Amino acid sequence: MAAKSKKDNVRNLAVNRQAPHFYHLLEKFEAGIELTGTEVKSIREGKSNLKDSYGVVKDGQVWLVDCHISTYRAGSYMNHDPLRDRRLLLHRNEIDKLTGKTQEKGLTLVPLRFYLKKNMIKCEIAVAKGKKVYDRREATRQRTIDRETKQAISEHRKRG
Repeated sequence: MAAKSKKDNVRNLAVNRQAPHFYHLLEKFEAGIELTGTEVKSIREGKSNLKDSYGVVKDGQVWLVDCHISTYRAGSYMNHDPLRDRRLLLHRNEIDKLTGKTQEKGLTLVPLRFYLKKNMIKCEIAVAKGKKVYDRREATRQRTIDRETKQAISEHRKRG
């Protein structure tokens, strides 16, 4: 009897919506995060912000820098620092690949989202290249054109 393949129950906890607008996302990686107990509780409450954060490779490890995770309101004196650097947990070959990519000019590590997978908090990071202003304008223009054509097609179908 074939085993049923269960789809991973993935739930987004925080999303960096500006990343696709400001960057060309080249390659994505899934990483675990080294967190304290109050950070986990705060992220599960949705009190995290990925907007200004970025990834850095130093001393053979990947770090998430400037990621704001609010202090846990029910926490005590053991609460965490909201802006501390957090280590991302990746395999050695992935870290080596990221080290090579981030040394190239113009490439950076951008966190895309925190999500819950099998009751573990994961971080999706991407190797990204910054978009120029004209690239962003072109993307906005293309979205507008796509939206208008979809609308025209749906109106045409309603008539006929």
